[in-house]
Amino acid sequence: MNILFITADQWRGDCLSALNHPHVKTPNLDALAADGVIFKRHYAQAIPCGPSRACLYTGMYLQNHRSVLNGTPLDARHTNVALEARKAGYKPALFGYTDVSLDPRQYDIDYGYEGVLPGMVPIAHVNSPRKLWFADLKAKGYEIPKEPLDIYKPRPDYPGAENKGKTFAPPVFKAEDSRAAFLVDEAIKNVSGRQDDPWFAHVSFLSPHPPFSVAEPFNHLYDAADMPLPVRRESPEVEAAQHPWLNYFLFNKRRRGWTLDKDSDDNHSISELDLRQIKATYYGMISEIDSQIGRLIDYLKETGAYDNTLIIFTTDHGEYLGDHWMFEKYCYFEQTFHIPLILRDPASGARSSRGSAVDAFTESIDIMPTILDAVGVDIPEQCDGHSLLPFCRGEQPDGWRQEYHAEFDLRCPYQIDEPIPLGLKLRQCAVNVIRGERYKYVHFATLPPLFFDLEEDPDEFHDLAADPAYQGRVLEYAGKMLSWRMRHETPALTDIHLTREGEIVHGLRAR
Repeated sequence: MNILFITADQWRGDCLSALNHPHVKTPNLDALAADGVIFKRHYAQAIPCGPSRACLYTGMYLQNHRSVLNGTPLDARHTNVALEARKAGYKPALFGYTDVSLDPRQYDIDYGYEGVLPGMVPIAHVNSPRKLWFADLKAKGYEIPKEPLDIYKPRPDYPGAENKGKTFAPPVFKAEDSRAAFLVDEAIKNVSGRQDDPWFAHVSFLSPHPPFSVAEPFNHLYDAADMPLPVRRESPEVEAAQHPWLNYFLFNKRRRGWTLDKDSDDNHSISELDLRQIKATYYGMISEIDSQIGRLIDYLKETGAYDNTLIIFTTDHGEYLGDHWMFEKYCYFEQTFHIPLILRDPASGARSSRGSAVDAFTESIDIMPTILDAVGVDIPEQCDGHSLLPFCRGEQPDGWRQEYHAEFDLRCPYQIDEPIPLGLKLRQCAVNVIRGERYKYVHFATLPPLFFDLEEDPDEFHDLAADPAYQGRVLEYAGKMLSWRMRHETPALTDIHLTREGEIVHGLRAR
Protein backbone atom coordinates (compact mmCIF):
# COMPACT_ATOMS: atom_id res chain seq x y z
CA MET A 1 0.00 0.00 0.00
CA ASN A 2 1.18 3.53 -0.84
CA ILE A 3 0.63 6.46 1.51
CA LEU A 4 -0.22 9.93 0.17
CA PHE A 5 -0.39 12.27 3.16
CA ILE A 6 -1.47 15.75 2.05
CA THR A 7 -1.59 18.78 4.32
CA ALA A 8 -2.53 22.37 3.62
CA ASP A 9 -1.90 25.26 6.00
CA GLN A 10 -4.54 27.44 7.66
CA TRP A 11 -7.55 25.90 5.82
CA ARG A 12 -10.87 26.48 7.59
CA GLY A 13 -12.95 23.40 8.33
CA ASP A 14 -16.02 24.73 6.53
CA CYS A 15 -14.21 25.47 3.25
CA LEU A 16 -15.16 22.45 1.16
CA SER A 17 -18.00 22.38 -1.34
CA ALA A 18 -18.60 18.78 -0.25
CA LEU A 19 -19.78 20.34 3.03
CA ASN A 20 -22.13 22.69 1.14
CA HIS A 21 -20.07 25.82 1.51
CA PRO A 22 -22.05 28.62 -0.17
CA HIS A 23 -19.11 29.92 -2.21
CA VAL A 24 -15.90 27.90 -2.27
CA LYS A 25 -15.61 25.17 -4.91
CA THR A 26 -13.34 22.16 -4.38
CA PRO A 27 -14.34 19.66 -7.11
CA ASN A 28 -11.27 17.43 -6.76
CA LEU A 29 -11.52 17.11 -3.00
CA ASP A 30 -15.26 16.57 -3.39
CA ALA A 31 -14.51 13.66 -5.73
CA LEU A 32 -12.03 12.28 -3.21
CA ALA A 33 -14.67 12.53 -0.48
CA ALA A 34 -17.19 10.77 -2.72
CA ASP A 35 -14.72 7.90 -3.06
CA GLY A 36 -13.69 7.98 0.58
CA VAL A 37 -14.96 9.38 3.87
CA ILE A 38 -15.28 13.01 4.95
CA PHE A 39 -15.03 13.85 8.65
CA LYS A 40 -17.33 16.76 9.46
CA ARG A 41 -16.16 17.38 13.02
CA HIS A 42 -12.42 17.14 12.72
CA TYR A 43 -10.31 19.37 14.98
CA ALA A 44 -6.73 20.46 15.49
CA GLN A 45 -5.23 20.11 18.96
CA ALA A 46 -2.96 23.14 19.06
CA ILE A 47 -1.84 26.40 17.48
CA PRO A 48 0.25 27.75 15.83
CA CYS A 49 1.77 25.65 13.01
CA GLY A 50 4.68 24.01 14.84
CA PRO A 51 2.75 22.80 17.91
CA SER A 52 -0.19 21.70 15.77
CA ARG A 53 2.04 19.68 13.45
CA ALA A 54 3.78 18.15 16.44
CA CYS A 55 0.36 16.80 17.47
CA LEU A 56 -0.31 15.62 13.93
CA TYR A 57 3.02 13.80 13.51
CA THR A 58 3.31 12.27 17.00
CA GLY A 59 -0.33 11.44 17.78
CA MET A 60 0.12 13.27 21.10
CA TYR A 61 -1.72 16.10 22.82
CA LEU A 62 0.31 19.26 23.39
CA GLN A 63 0.23 18.59 27.15
CA ASN A 64 2.39 15.54 26.46
CA HIS A 65 4.74 16.49 23.61
CA ARG A 66 5.22 20.02 25.07
CA SER A 67 6.32 21.72 21.84
CA VAL A 68 4.13 24.68 22.79
CA LEU A 69 5.42 27.43 20.45
CA ASN A 70 6.95 27.73 17.00
CA GLY A 71 10.55 27.11 17.96
CA THR A 72 9.93 24.98 21.05
CA PRO A 73 11.92 21.77 20.38
CA LEU A 74 10.06 18.48 20.08
CA ASP A 75 11.69 16.10 22.55
CA ALA A 76 13.70 13.48 20.65
CA ARG A 77 12.40 10.72 22.94
CA HIS A 78 9.04 10.92 21.14
CA THR A 79 8.65 8.84 18.03
CA ASN A 80 6.58 9.98 15.06
CA VAL A 81 4.65 8.73 12.05
CA ALA A 82 7.69 8.76 9.74
CA LEU A 83 9.97 6.84 12.11
CA GLU A 84 7.26 4.27 12.79
CA ALA A 85 6.40 3.86 9.09
CA ARG A 86 10.03 2.93 8.47
CA LYS A 87 9.40 -0.21 10.53
CA ALA A 88 7.13 -1.35 7.69
CA GLY A 89 9.83 -0.66 5.09
CA TYR A 90 8.73 2.82 3.99
CA LYS A 91 11.07 5.75 3.41
CA PRO A 92 8.72 8.70 3.91
CA ALA A 93 9.49 11.47 1.43
CA LEU A 94 8.78 15.15 2.14
CA PHE A 95 7.57 17.64 -0.46
CA GLY A 96 7.11 20.95 1.32
CA TYR A 97 7.80 21.39 5.02
CA THR A 98 6.93 20.00 8.45
CA ASP A 99 7.63 22.98 10.77
CA VAL A 100 9.03 20.73 13.49
CA SER A 101 11.56 22.27 15.86
CA LEU A 102 14.15 19.55 16.42
CA ASP A 103 15.66 18.63 19.77
CA PRO A 104 19.08 20.42 19.74
CA ARG A 105 20.48 17.79 22.11
CA GLN A 106 20.31 15.23 19.31
CA TYR A 107 19.72 16.86 15.92
CA ASP A 108 21.29 19.43 13.63
CA ILE A 109 19.20 22.61 13.81
CA ASP A 110 20.45 24.40 10.67
CA TYR A 111 16.84 24.86 9.52
CA GLY A 112 15.90 26.72 12.72
CA TYR A 113 12.37 26.04 13.92
CA GLU A 114 11.35 24.83 10.46
CA GLY A 115 13.16 21.52 10.79
CA VAL A 116 12.43 18.32 8.91
CA LEU A 117 10.53 15.69 10.89
CA PRO A 118 12.96 12.89 11.85
CA GLY A 119 12.40 9.92 9.55
CA MET A 120 11.33 12.07 6.60
CA VAL A 121 13.57 12.23 3.52
CA PRO A 122 13.50 15.88 2.33
CA ILE A 123 13.14 15.37 -1.42
CA ALA A 124 11.80 18.90 -1.89
CA HIS A 125 12.08 20.73 1.40
CA VAL A 126 10.51 24.15 0.75
CA ASN A 127 10.44 26.23 3.94
CA SER A 128 10.56 30.01 4.41
CA PRO A 129 13.71 30.67 2.28
CA ARG A 130 11.99 28.75 -0.57
CA LYS A 131 15.37 27.94 -2.11
CA LEU A 132 14.35 24.95 -4.25
CA TRP A 133 11.24 26.66 -5.61
CA PHE A 134 13.17 29.87 -6.23
CA ALA A 135 15.81 27.91 -8.14
CA ASP A 136 13.04 26.49 -10.31
CA LEU A 137 11.59 29.97 -10.89
CA LYS A 138 15.01 31.41 -11.72
CA ALA A 139 15.60 28.64 -14.26
CA LYS A 140 12.31 29.67 -15.90
CA GLY A 141 13.43 33.28 -16.20
CA TYR A 142 11.80 34.90 -13.16
CA GLU A 143 13.63 37.52 -11.12
CA ILE A 144 14.01 36.40 -7.51
CA PRO A 145 13.45 39.10 -4.85
CA LYS A 146 15.85 39.69 -1.98
CA GLU A 147 13.01 39.35 0.54
CA PRO A 148 11.38 35.91 -0.01
CA LEU A 149 7.85 37.11 0.81
CA ASP A 150 8.07 39.71 -1.94
CA ILE A 151 7.50 36.94 -4.47
CA TYR A 152 3.83 37.23 -3.52
CA LYS A 153 3.57 40.99 -4.11
CA PRO A 154 0.73 41.95 -6.47
CA ARG A 155 1.66 42.47 -10.10
CA PRO A 156 1.86 46.26 -10.72
CA ASP A 157 -0.62 47.89 -13.11
CA TYR A 158 -2.69 44.72 -13.31
CA PRO A 159 -5.73 45.28 -15.57
CA GLY A 160 -8.99 45.60 -13.65
CA ALA A 161 -7.34 45.90 -10.25
CA GLU A 162 -8.29 49.55 -9.76
CA ASN A 163 -11.80 48.72 -8.53
CA LYS A 164 -10.82 45.63 -6.59
CA GLY A 165 -9.38 44.99 -3.16
CA LYS A 166 -5.63 45.10 -2.57
CA THR A 167 -5.23 41.31 -2.68
CA PHE A 168 -6.90 40.92 -6.10
CA ALA A 169 -3.89 41.41 -8.39
CA PRO A 170 -1.92 38.17 -8.82
CA PRO A 171 1.81 37.71 -8.17
CA VAL A 172 4.27 37.72 -11.01
CA PHE A 173 4.45 33.94 -11.44
CA LYS A 174 2.01 31.84 -13.45
CA ALA A 175 -0.18 29.18 -11.85
CA GLU A 176 1.84 26.39 -13.49
CA ASP A 177 4.96 27.81 -11.82
CA SER A 178 3.50 28.30 -8.33
CA ARG A 179 4.94 26.77 -5.20
CA ALA A 180 2.04 24.29 -5.09
CA ALA A 181 2.57 23.26 -8.72
CA PHE A 182 6.30 22.83 -8.04
CA LEU A 183 5.63 20.48 -5.11
CA VAL A 184 3.23 18.35 -7.16
CA ASP A 185 5.74 18.22 -10.04
CA GLU A 186 8.39 16.97 -7.61
CA ALA A 187 6.06 14.43 -6.02
CA ILE A 188 5.06 13.02 -9.42
CA LYS A 189 8.72 12.71 -10.43
CA ASN A 190 9.49 10.85 -7.21
CA VAL A 191 6.70 8.26 -7.41
CA SER A 192 6.98 7.80 -11.16
CA GLY A 193 7.79 4.22 -12.12
CA ARG A 194 7.37 2.89 -8.57
CA GLN A 195 4.24 0.82 -9.10
CA ASP A 196 5.87 -2.23 -7.50
CA ASP A 197 7.67 -0.29 -4.77
CA PRO A 198 5.32 0.99 -2.02
CA TRP A 199 5.97 4.64 -1.25
CA PHE A 200 5.06 7.21 1.39
CA ALA A 201 4.79 10.80 0.14
CA HIS A 202 4.00 13.72 2.43
CA VAL A 203 2.95 16.69 0.29
CA SER A 204 2.73 19.77 2.50
CA PHE A 205 1.26 22.87 0.83
CA LEU A 206 1.61 26.36 2.32
CA SER A 207 -1.67 27.76 0.94
CA PRO A 208 -4.09 29.10 1.95
CA HIS A 209 -1.78 30.49 4.64
CA PRO A 210 -1.14 34.24 4.22
CA PRO A 211 0.10 36.26 2.45
CA PHE A 212 -3.22 36.29 0.62
CA SER A 213 -2.04 36.09 -2.97
CA VAL A 214 -2.82 33.69 -5.81
CA ALA A 215 -1.93 33.40 -9.50
CA GLU A 216 -4.27 33.73 -12.44
CA PRO A 217 -6.94 32.48 -13.04
CA PHE A 218 -7.56 31.74 -9.36
CA ASN A 219 -7.31 35.43 -8.38
CA HIS A 220 -10.60 36.19 -10.14
CA LEU A 221 -12.36 32.88 -9.62
CA TYR A 222 -14.47 34.46 -6.86
CA ASP A 223 -16.01 37.92 -6.98
CA ALA A 224 -15.49 40.04 -3.89
CA ALA A 225 -18.98 41.45 -4.32
CA ASP A 226 -20.41 38.00 -3.59
CA MET A 227 -18.44 37.53 -0.38
CA PRO A 228 -20.11 38.06 3.00
CA LEU A 229 -18.54 40.30 5.61
CA PRO A 230 -16.87 38.71 8.65
CA VAL A 231 -18.85 37.37 11.60
CA ARG A 232 -18.07 39.76 14.42
CA ARG A 233 -19.49 42.16 17.02
CA GLU A 234 -20.28 45.75 16.11
CA SER A 235 -16.83 47.04 17.11
CA PRO A 236 -13.45 45.71 18.29
CA GLU A 237 -14.17 47.21 21.72
CA VAL A 238 -17.44 45.31 22.10
CA GLU A 239 -15.78 42.10 20.86
CA ALA A 240 -12.83 42.57 23.24
CA ALA A 241 -15.08 42.99 26.28
CA GLN A 242 -15.68 39.22 26.30
CA HIS A 243 -12.39 38.33 27.99
CA PRO A 244 -9.10 39.89 29.20
CA TRP A 245 -7.06 37.82 26.74
CA LEU A 246 -9.23 38.82 23.78
CA ASN A 247 -9.01 42.46 24.84
CA TYR A 248 -5.22 42.24 25.05
CA PHE A 249 -4.81 40.40 21.79
CA LEU A 250 -7.10 42.58 19.69
CA PHE A 251 -5.28 45.75 20.74
CA ASN A 252 -1.71 44.45 21.11
CA LYS A 253 -0.96 42.61 17.89
CA ARG A 254 2.68 42.19 17.00
CA ARG A 255 2.66 40.22 13.77
CA ARG A 256 3.18 41.59 10.31
CA GLY A 257 -0.04 42.47 8.50
CA TRP A 258 0.20 39.73 5.92
CA THR A 259 -2.91 40.86 4.09
CA LEU A 260 -2.05 44.43 3.14
CA ASP A 261 1.71 44.56 3.65
CA LYS A 262 1.15 46.77 6.70
CA ASP A 263 1.36 46.32 10.44
CA SER A 264 -1.33 44.06 11.87
CA ASP A 265 -2.79 46.88 13.96
CA ASP A 266 -4.62 48.00 10.80
CA ASN A 267 -6.91 44.95 11.00
CA HIS A 268 -9.59 47.04 12.71
CA SER A 269 -9.74 49.55 9.85
CA ILE A 270 -9.62 47.36 6.75
CA SER A 271 -12.28 48.51 4.30
CA GLU A 272 -15.31 46.39 3.48
CA LEU A 273 -13.98 46.03 -0.06
CA ASP A 274 -10.68 44.63 1.18
CA LEU A 275 -12.40 42.33 3.69
CA ARG A 276 -14.51 40.86 0.91
CA GLN A 277 -11.54 40.64 -1.46
CA ILE A 278 -9.38 38.89 1.12
CA LYS A 279 -12.06 36.25 1.42
CA ALA A 280 -12.33 35.91 -2.38
CA THR A 281 -8.54 35.59 -2.65
CA TYR A 282 -8.43 33.04 0.18
CA TYR A 283 -11.04 30.93 -1.62
CA GLY A 284 -9.00 31.27 -4.81
CA MET A 285 -5.96 29.93 -2.95
CA ILE A 286 -8.05 26.98 -1.81
CA SER A 287 -9.20 26.31 -5.37
CA GLU A 288 -5.60 26.37 -6.58
CA ILE A 289 -4.61 23.71 -4.04
CA ASP A 290 -7.69 21.69 -4.97
CA SER A 291 -6.59 21.86 -8.61
CA GLN A 292 -3.08 20.66 -7.78
CA ILE A 293 -4.41 17.82 -5.64
CA GLY A 294 -6.60 16.84 -8.57
CA ARG A 295 -3.55 16.78 -10.85
CA LEU A 296 -1.72 14.51 -8.43
CA ILE A 297 -4.66 12.14 -8.02
CA ASP A 298 -5.20 12.05 -11.79
CA TYR A 299 -1.59 10.93 -12.15
CA LEU A 300 -2.13 8.13 -9.63
CA LYS A 301 -5.20 6.97 -11.54
CA GLU A 302 -3.40 7.09 -14.89
CA THR A 303 -0.54 4.96 -13.58
CA GLY A 304 -2.75 2.48 -11.69
CA ALA A 305 -1.44 3.53 -8.27
CA TYR A 306 -4.67 5.10 -7.02
CA ASP A 307 -6.37 1.85 -6.04
CA ASN A 308 -3.44 0.91 -3.84
CA THR A 309 -2.95 4.26 -2.11
CA LEU A 310 -4.20 5.46 1.25
CA ILE A 311 -4.93 9.16 0.74
CA ILE A 312 -5.29 11.59 3.62
CA PHE A 313 -6.08 15.29 3.21
CA THR A 314 -6.10 17.66 6.17
CA THR A 315 -4.51 20.86 7.50
CA ASP A 316 -2.86 22.10 10.68
CA HIS A 317 -5.39 24.74 11.88
CA GLY A 318 -7.92 27.28 10.66
CA GLU A 319 -8.04 30.99 9.78
CA TYR A 320 -10.31 33.79 11.04
CA LEU A 321 -10.66 35.80 7.79
CA GLY A 322 -11.75 38.83 9.81
CA ASP A 323 -14.18 36.97 12.06
CA HIS A 324 -14.10 38.36 15.62
CA TRP A 325 -12.02 41.27 14.25
CA MET A 326 -8.95 39.13 13.62
CA PHE A 327 -6.94 37.21 11.06
CA GLU A 328 -4.60 34.23 11.55
CA LYS A 329 -5.48 31.69 14.29
CA TYR A 330 -4.42 32.89 17.72
CA CYS A 331 -7.54 32.48 19.82
CA TYR A 332 -10.10 30.04 21.21
CA PHE A 333 -12.97 30.31 18.71
CA GLU A 334 -14.07 27.46 16.43
CA GLN A 335 -12.45 29.04 13.38
CA THR A 336 -9.08 28.23 14.94
CA PHE A 337 -9.50 24.52 15.55
CA HIS A 338 -12.14 23.19 13.13
CA ILE A 339 -10.30 21.78 10.10
CA PRO A 340 -11.05 19.50 7.11
CA LEU A 341 -10.28 15.80 6.88
CA ILE A 342 -10.89 13.46 3.95
CA LEU A 343 -9.62 9.89 4.08
CA ARG A 344 -9.65 7.44 1.17
CA ASP A 345 -8.91 3.88 2.30
CA PRO A 346 -8.10 1.57 -0.67
CA ALA A 347 -8.97 -1.60 1.26
CA SER A 348 -11.82 -3.73 -0.08
CA GLY A 349 -13.49 -3.48 3.33
CA ALA A 350 -13.93 0.24 2.79
CA ARG A 351 -16.12 -0.04 -0.30
CA SER A 352 -19.42 0.06 1.57
CA SER A 353 -18.50 3.33 3.29
CA ARG A 354 -17.34 5.27 0.25
CA GLY A 355 -19.06 8.64 0.04
CA SER A 356 -20.09 8.64 3.68
CA ALA A 357 -19.70 11.43 6.23
CA VAL A 358 -18.68 11.00 9.88
CA ASP A 359 -20.26 13.23 12.54
CA ALA A 360 -18.16 11.93 15.45
CA PHE A 361 -15.47 14.18 16.93
CA THR A 362 -12.12 13.29 15.39
CA GLU A 363 -8.76 14.92 16.03
CA SER A 364 -5.40 15.51 14.38
CA ILE A 365 -3.83 13.08 16.81
CA ASP A 366 -5.81 10.31 15.08
CA ILE A 367 -3.84 10.62 11.83
CA MET A 368 -0.63 8.87 12.96
CA PRO A 369 -2.53 5.86 14.42
CA THR A 370 -4.59 5.66 11.22
CA ILE A 371 -1.53 5.48 8.97
CA LEU A 372 0.21 2.94 11.20
CA ASP A 373 -2.94 0.82 11.40
CA ALA A 374 -3.15 0.83 7.60
CA VAL A 375 0.43 -0.41 7.14
CA GLY A 376 0.34 -2.95 9.97
CA VAL A 377 2.64 -1.24 12.47
CA ASP A 378 1.82 -1.31 16.19
CA ILE A 379 0.59 2.03 17.50
CA PRO A 380 3.04 3.35 20.14
CA GLU A 381 1.92 3.84 23.72
CA GLN A 382 2.65 7.56 23.42
CA CYS A 383 -0.27 8.07 21.02
CA ASP A 384 -3.32 9.79 22.49
CA GLY A 385 -5.24 9.33 19.23
CA HIS A 386 -6.93 6.33 17.66
CA SER A 387 -7.14 4.85 14.18
CA LEU A 388 -9.94 6.16 11.97
CA LEU A 389 -9.95 3.10 9.70
CA PRO A 390 -13.00 1.57 11.44
CA PHE A 391 -15.06 4.58 10.28
CA CYS A 392 -13.84 3.92 6.73
CA ARG A 393 -14.87 0.28 6.94
CA GLY A 394 -18.42 0.70 8.14
CA GLU A 395 -17.73 0.21 11.84
CA GLN A 396 -18.59 2.40 14.81
CA PRO A 397 -15.77 2.18 17.39
CA ASP A 398 -16.92 1.55 20.95
CA GLY A 399 -16.37 4.30 23.51
CA TRP A 400 -15.42 6.95 20.95
CA ARG A 401 -14.80 10.47 22.29
CA GLN A 402 -17.77 12.77 22.78
CA GLU A 403 -15.76 16.01 22.74
CA TYR A 404 -12.66 17.45 21.17
CA HIS A 405 -9.74 18.83 23.16
CA ALA A 406 -7.27 21.58 22.19
CA GLU A 407 -4.60 23.75 23.77
CA PHE A 408 -2.45 26.79 23.13
CA ASP A 409 -0.03 29.09 24.89
CA LEU A 410 -0.79 32.81 25.29
CA ARG A 411 2.75 33.66 24.19
CA CYS A 412 2.31 32.18 20.72
CA PRO A 413 1.47 35.36 18.71
CA TYR A 414 4.49 37.24 20.04
CA GLN A 415 8.24 37.24 19.65
CA ILE A 416 10.15 35.25 22.23
CA ASP A 417 12.05 38.35 23.42
CA GLU A 418 8.87 40.33 24.15
CA PRO A 419 7.27 40.52 27.59
CA ILE A 420 4.74 37.79 28.34
CA PRO A 421 1.19 39.12 27.80
CA LEU A 422 -0.78 40.57 30.71
CA GLY A 423 2.21 40.37 33.05
CA LEU A 424 1.84 36.59 33.35
CA LYS A 425 4.61 34.19 34.21
CA LEU A 426 5.74 31.49 31.78
CA ARG A 427 3.78 28.73 33.54
CA GLN A 428 0.61 30.80 33.63
CA CYS A 429 0.10 30.94 29.85
CA ALA A 430 -1.63 27.61 29.19
CA VAL A 431 -5.14 27.56 27.69
CA ASN A 432 -7.28 24.42 27.36
CA VAL A 433 -10.42 24.01 25.25
CA ILE A 434 -13.04 21.26 25.41
CA ARG A 435 -16.11 21.26 23.18
CA GLY A 436 -18.95 18.74 23.07
CA GLU A 437 -22.15 18.46 21.08
CA ARG A 438 -23.59 21.67 22.49
CA TYR A 439 -21.28 23.25 25.03
CA LYS A 440 -17.75 24.59 24.93
CA TYR A 441 -15.50 25.38 27.89
CA VAL A 442 -12.23 27.33 27.75
CA HIS A 443 -9.93 27.21 30.77
CA PHE A 444 -7.03 29.60 31.36
CA ALA A 445 -4.30 28.82 33.86
CA THR A 446 -4.81 32.14 35.67
CA LEU A 447 -7.48 34.14 33.79
CA PRO A 448 -11.27 33.68 34.04
CA PRO A 449 -12.81 30.73 32.15
CA LEU A 450 -15.27 30.97 29.26
CA PHE A 451 -18.39 28.92 28.57
CA PHE A 452 -20.52 28.90 25.41
CA ASP A 453 -23.85 27.34 24.50
CA LEU A 454 -23.22 26.67 20.80
CA GLU A 455 -26.82 25.73 20.13
CA GLU A 456 -28.07 29.13 21.23
CA ASP A 457 -24.92 31.05 20.33
CA PRO A 458 -23.04 29.39 17.43
CA ASP A 459 -20.86 32.48 16.90
CA GLU A 460 -19.53 32.37 20.49
CA PHE A 461 -20.45 35.94 21.27
CA HIS A 462 -21.90 35.38 24.76
CA ASP A 463 -19.79 34.03 27.61
CA LEU A 464 -21.96 32.19 30.13
CA ALA A 465 -19.26 31.21 32.62
CA ALA A 466 -20.61 33.55 35.28
CA ASP A 467 -24.31 33.01 34.48
CA PRO A 468 -25.98 31.32 37.52
CA ALA A 469 -28.22 29.31 35.20
CA TYR A 470 -25.17 27.59 33.70
CA GLN A 471 -23.08 26.97 36.84
CA GLY A 472 -23.87 23.26 36.83
CA ARG A 473 -22.79 22.92 33.20
CA VAL A 474 -19.63 24.94 33.79
CA LEU A 475 -18.64 22.63 36.67
CA GLU A 476 -19.50 19.59 34.56
CA TYR A 477 -17.20 20.71 31.76
CA ALA A 478 -14.44 21.78 34.12
CA GLY A 479 -14.62 18.24 35.51
CA LYS A 480 -14.58 16.77 32.00
CA MET A 481 -11.46 18.74 31.20
CA LEU A 482 -9.70 17.66 34.37
CA SER A 483 -10.61 14.02 33.75
CA TRP A 484 -9.49 14.32 30.12
CA ARG A 485 -6.08 15.61 31.13
CA MET A 486 -5.70 12.95 33.82
CA ARG A 487 -6.60 10.16 31.38
CA HIS A 488 -4.15 11.41 28.80
CA GLU A 489 -1.11 12.12 30.92
CA THR A 490 1.84 10.58 29.10
CA PRO A 491 2.20 6.92 30.16
CA ALA A 492 6.01 6.89 29.85
CA LEU A 493 7.12 3.81 31.84
CA THR A 494 3.93 3.36 33.87
CA ASP A 495 2.95 0.20 31.98
CA ILE A 496 6.23 -1.56 32.84
CA HIS A 497 6.96 -3.47 36.06
CA LEU A 498 10.32 -4.73 37.27
CA THR A 499 10.03 -7.91 39.37
CA ARG A 500 12.25 -8.81 42.31
CA GLU A 501 13.97 -11.31 40.03
CA GLY A 502 14.86 -8.59 37.54
CA GLU A 503 12.23 -9.58 35.00
CA ILE A 504 10.66 -6.82 32.89
CA VAL A 505 6.89 -7.24 32.65
CA HIS A 506 4.84 -5.21 30.16
CA GLY A 507 1.13 -4.48 30.35
CA LEU A 508 0.44 -5.92 33.80
CA ARG A 509 -0.72 -4.09 36.89
CA ALA A 510 2.19 -3.74 39.32
CA ARG A 511 1.71 -5.86 42.43
